[in-house]
Amino acid sequence: MAITKILARKGRLDVGIRYVLNGDKTQEQILTAHHGCDPGRELQQMMETKAQYSKEGGVQYYHMIQSFRPGEVSPELALEIARTLVEEHLPGYQAVIGVHVDKAHIHAHILFNSVNAETGEKYHSSPQSYYRQIRAISDRLCREHGLSVILEGQGAGAVSYAEWLRQTRGQPTFRTMLEADLRDAIQDANDLGHFFLLMEHKGWEIRHGSRLGFRLRGQERFLVPGRKDPRYTEEGIRSAIQGELSAVDQGLRPAVIPRPAYHPFRPHPKYRGFLALYVHYLYLLGKAGQRQYPPRMTPRLRQAAAQAERYQKQFHFLRDNGIATPEDMGAFLTRTEETLADLTKQRTILNVRKKKRQALYTALADVEALAVTRRLYEDGISGMEEQFGRYLDAVARLEGYPREPLLREKAEVYQQLAEVNRQIRQERQKLALCREIQKEVPKIAKTIQPTMEPEKEVNRDECRRR
Repeated sequence: MAITKILARKGRLDVGIRYVLNGDKTQEQILTAHHGCDPGRELQQMMETKAQYSKEGGVQYYHMIQSFRPGEVSPELALEIARTLVEEHLPGYQAVIGVHVDKAHIHAHILFNSVNAETGEKYHSSPQSYYRQIRAISDRLCREHGLSVILEGQGAGAVSYAEWLRQTRGQPTFRTMLEADLRDAIQDANDLGHFFLLMEHKGWEIRHGSRLGFRLRGQERFLVPGRKDPRYTEEGIRSAIQGELSAVDQGLRPAVIPRPAYHPFRPHPKYRGFLALYVHYLYLLGKAGQRQYPPRMTPRLRQAAAQAERYQKQFHFLRDNGIATPEDMGAFLTRTEETLADLTKQRTILNVRKKKRQALYTALADVEALAVTRRLYEDGISGMEEQFGRYLDAVARLEGYPREPLLREKAEVYQQLAEVNRQIRQERQKLALCREIQKEVPKIAKTIQPTMEPEKEVNRDECRRR
């Protein structure tokens, strides 16, 4: 399954190209491809296209992302799917492709020029172009390669990968809680007004307008579920309520669905007289504590919580690695840099081995990905000539090489590279954390200095009295 999204960018084109083709994320640019431009001259050729048609302003490029389910796709197949998507959806547009393997999920980044090199027209992104072209092509390519896709009944709108990942791990989000409450309220409501009343009783504030917005009390932003799912627009909710009532009339569902009773928040009662006296006495004895309420996450409180988590992480790092003095920190930095240098050498050796055999590895990926085109070509389906030709070239390149040993060799090289890259990332994280601690220690010392001065003054006074 591929989660796709497209972003319009007005920033610097060279920054976006460097990010997509980052060697640390693309196995030293092995998992990259170019469409309509030459490697090393992407920026120059894209800027020349803009200057040729006098369209240097506005959106500079579009950034498309395909995120695949962890463990479902190989890096080579992800690159092939992204390349095919560009060829079908972006004819005439200059594009660079990079498959990033630095995270648990493989994801392809596609950056393409906002100006068509052949026609001079600027690309315009819209929900129609996304669903009818990008999403449709991506889903079709996933089906052709045996990957899962998002079915229509699972939600018509696109979600971010982070939100999808939290949902697959069973972690609740505000959006999932809202959708669950919407479904319950739709099933229980007698009409639209009753639906709004139920949602308010569940703790949601409602914003009426062109689109319905819902916000938990204390939350900063309104969520607009109807933007991604038409079932949660006002018309969709009204139709769903009528459908539920029709199902009740036909005996297809019970009139009342048993659920746990909703108990709204009730403030703690204020005690008076003897009750207040006893409560105060129990508090002094330590048997009754002051009731604590969850604080509202204001921006300043959120920033303080993030800072506390960062300091706690730094403390655990220092404790686990036995770092107590600047000398310990210097020794740890030296060891980490030496380890990182050794790992970088190992990665260079593996990349040289991989580059020597890259033609064979690419042929293996083409044979696997384009095997279906042979049957389609032999069945007489038009449009398969180019793909079938690539399939024959790949088969010819592999002639004389046993397939199974070559597959094992390729898997071993990629696994070793992935492990070395993982270790390199860990060592770099250690270096970054050490440098961050070196910057934070003087700030922390300066912050706590005023709190330690009164204590010193008290000790001096005690010494004078003695």
